[in-house]
Amino acid sequence: MDRPTALSRLTSNELFDIAVIGGGATGIGIAVDSASRGHSVALLERGDFGHGTSSRSTKLVHGGVRYLQQMDLPLVIGALRERGILRRNAPHLVHALPFVIPAYRWWERPYYAAGLTLYDLLAGAQSFGRSRLLSRRETIACLPGVERSGLCGGVLYYDGQFDDARLLITLAQTAADHGAALLNYAEVSELHKNPNGHIDYLTFTDGPTGQSHRLRAKVIINATGAFADSIRQMDDPAAPNMIAPSQGAHIVLDGSFLNSAPQSSAALMVPRTPDGRVMFAIPWHGHLLIGTTDTAIAEPSAEPIPLDKEIDFLLETAGQYLARQPTRADILSTFAGIRPLIRPRNNTARTASISRDHTISVSASGLLTLAGGKWTTYRKMAEDAVDQAAKLADLRPRPCITAKLGLHGRAADDDPLGPPVSTQAEGDALSVYGADASQIRSIIEENPDLGRALHPDLPILAAQIIWAARHEMAMTLEDVLARRTRALFLDARAAMQIAPRAAELMAGELGRDTVWQT
Repeated sequence: MDRPTALSRLTSNELFDIAVIGGGATGIGIAVDSASRGHSVALLERGDFGHGTSSRSTKLVHGGVRYLQQMDLPLVIGALRERGILRRNAPHLVHALPFVIPAYRWWERPYYAAGLTLYDLLAGAQSFGRSRLLSRRETIACLPGVERSGLCGGVLYYDGQFDDARLLITLAQTAADHGAALLNYAEVSELHKNPNGHIDYLTFTDGPTGQSHRLRAKVIINATGAFADSIRQMDDPAAPNMIAPSQGAHIVLDGSFLNSAPQSSAALMVPRTPDGRVMFAIPWHGHLLIGTTDTAIAEPSAEPIPLDKEIDFLLETAGQYLARQPTRADILSTFAGIRPLIRPRNNTARTASISRDHTISVSASGLLTLAGGKWTTYRKMAEDAVDQAAKLADLRPRPCITAKLGLHGRAADDDPLGPPVSTQAEGDALSVYGADASQIRSIIEENPDLGRALHPDLPILAAQIIWAARHEMAMTLEDVLARRTRALFLDARAAMQIAPRAAELMAGELGRDTVWQT
């Protein structure tokens, strides 16, 4: 991806088939779908790609065991299908991971086993592995850090794990590979209508220069997630809010709280917490990710912060299942994301009970809004949106091909089924780049110093910073530390310690001076 080239095209007065507002999973998924069909596509993101919820998830590609409990079978079946498609299309980013539900009452093992057997059956040929009962000894072997007092055994099942921000960047690269023009730090400021009341063009501001530009498209798609209402009300100030935002918080601990060795890589799942959700404790890049909450909020924030009560809740709940009680002093990082849930008609339902399905609406002026959904179903959401957009814009009908579209970086000889357990991502910092890893290794061959880890507690190489600035449209230090690598999300203190070196590396690539570095 090259920002100057994208900006030049977006300011050339080209009439695009589709313009997408929003550079998260929903928006970039639409860009991949529409560009791969042969449509001309423009995408504008006011911040960095994936700056919002798309980089702040629980890192799971799953059907949703909780939705199975709610008997939302269509959502589960659809998500399980998409889970299988995503592993096939991006085996360098999506891996099967074993999850264990520890049982502390005699009836819990058969009860959870019955539900997970149904989960396996619903997955069908897309299964990531069969669930099974575990003895007390087997449960401890899978989860060395589990609370052992009163432990009866457990149930093991398989689901998918991924790195959300890395998948988001990979999708952006895939869209660009198919001809889409994508631009980060480009905020839409106004929608302009013709005398008939239909949107004619939009204006956006290029962040680095502050210059305003006009962009024309046959149809505009609002894919701004939790902020969808702000674009809808830019189009029609009287449009009622359709989003019921909900915050999900996470904490990150040292990996030793659950697993004493890399080969003990199972995750822990708590099937029901006091707020009606499930809770996960997941091995992630040598750390332990714990989440999430479901807290209704009045307004979405561009920089959501976990509430004190959410952190306390996660620590307390995790402490009931971990042999070593975590405290605030043990927290390495925290983050929160905002779910763009669709507001129910009665407006009284708890956010935990609101469906995670998606919806499409079209305004009188022709603005198409895609809202709701979840990371796992991004591809099907995009397919539905592009189908509708093509009808609105009277585009030539072209079938969706993303169900069998290998994503950027997938090597021709990649095994679409992958290994049964996510060992690859834990052992090799470059595995998430897929076929691009060889080019990063070439950078290291030219300068071996770039192959050294920037910090002993972070699986991040200096060459990754070079690559992000050179090929992944990273514009700021936060882009690199939070999303192109996951330093800030893994260990905030360690990330701050590598920040000066990362800034120096970026400055060399972007032509910035020492003032920018500080």
